[in-house]
Order: sequence, then structure tokens, then C-alpha cells
Amino acid sequence: MLILSSLAALLAGCSNAGEDNADAEQKEKAGTAAQEENQDQNEKKEEQKEQKDQKAAGSKEEEVTYKVNEANWTIQSEESEGDEVLLTFDDAPDGNAVKIAETLAENKVPAIFFVNGMFLKDEEGRNALKRINDMGFAIGNHTTTHASLPDLSEEEQLEELKETDELVKEITGEKPAFFRAPFGQNTSFSDEYVKNNGMIKMNWTYGYDFETEYQNAEALTDITLNTELLTDGANILMHDREWTKEALGPIIEGFNEKGYSFIDPQYIEKE
Repeated sequence: MLILSSLAALLAGCSNAGEDNADAEQKEKAGTAAQEENQDQNEKKEEQKEQKDQKAAGSKEEEVTYKVNEANWTIQSEESEGDEVLLTFDDAPDGNAVKIAETLAENKVPAIFFVNGMFLKDEEGRNALKRINDMGFAIGNHTTTHASLPDLSEEEQLEELKETDELVKEITGEKPAFFRAPFGQNTSFSDEYVKNNGMIKMNWTYGYDFETEYQNAEALTDITLNTELLTDGANILMHDREWTKEALGPIIEGFNEKGYSFIDPQYIEKE
């Protein structure tokens, strides 16, 4: 009887040991599987990151660049797909430019602000330009007093251009990248100044907000979107005006509905 009891206890112990070994083996397999799964997930994440980095690098290498076509002042690129326009705003900052910039920023639309030095000589104007620049918008030189350059001596023209360049650099840390002459009246002197200072000269394709009949938001929106002058690469002239500020949202929406996108000035190159 004693022998039988001892044998039963021994068999029970062996059974329990076998179960413990099986549990341990199962846990070990589960742990190994979890490690392998984590490793697979990490490898997958690394692969996705590498693909993302490669895609970003490829996008940077294939960035579309533009040139100013001085035959009609459109902004053109051989690499771009679809219709595009460039938005520009003259006579800034004269009361409405910051609000205009905020509307552009809210809609993720790039633009150039052509500034007059006379608006940068007080704290309000300096702060306005700094805010526009801090929002990432390109800055252009539009002379100091908006004078007609052909009516000025070369010394006077130099003062008009150089003073504004220096004021913009003092406020933003950089000189303007673009130049637009008041009334579109370039001279041989201003051309040489622009070239020597590494700037991009601009005029415009069309613009209407300075004309009396379009000095309200509804009329300005309609003509800007439906003029026969609208074409791919159109360089659109607008100004720091209240009716332009009010029309800007509908103008952006209208261009989007027509399938137009907006040219980023940072990719416009010098000739």
C-alpha cells in the first residue's frame, strides 16, 4: 500500500512538472513571438520613415521653378501642371495690408507685397511690415514716394530705390527680392540697379482695383475672375485698399473654383 502511494505521488509530480515545463515553453514562445512582432513593427516604421524621407528629398529636387516673361509679364514654368496665377499687392503697408496678409495666410495663398518706403518711417508701418514678413510673404521694393521714375534724375532715382531697400532690410533683416516701378515705368537706371542688386523686376499682366468703377468688392471680384486677360501665369496687380481687402476672400475662392492654383514667389528665379 505504501509503495502504491509513493508511486502515485511520483506520477503526480511528474505530471505537474510536465505541465510547468509546457507552460514555460508556451510563455517562451509567446515572448519570442511578441519580440518578433515588435521587431517587424519597428522595421516597418523604419521603412516607412525612409520612404517618406526619400519622397521629401525627391520633391525638393523636383521643385518647380518660374521665370518672369517680360514680353507679357506672366510668370511661367516648363515643369508646372495646371493653370496658376501670382497675386501681388502694391502701395503697402497703408492700412489694409496686414488684414490682406491674414486672409492670404488663412487660405494658404502666397503673394508679394510691394512696399513704399514712406510707409515704413513710423512705428505702425514698421510693425505692419514685420508682421507681413513674419507670415512668410515675399517683399518687393516699390520706391519710397511712389514717384514717376522717368521724371527723376539718376541721383533721385537712386535715393528712391536705395532708401526703401535699406528700410526693408532694417525691419526684416533682408533686402527686397523684387522690384516694381510705380505706374510700371522702368528706366535704364532702375533696370541697372535691379540687376546689380540681384533683384527680380516685375510689372503686371492685369489689375483693376485702382479704377473707379471697380472700387467695390463685388465689381472687383467679378472683373478679376472673368477678364479675358486671365491666363495661365497671370501676374495680378492689386493694392493696399479697403475694397481689395474685402474682395480678396471671394477672389481666392473663385480662382479655386476655376481650377487655378497660386504661384509661390520664392520659386521665381532671376534671368
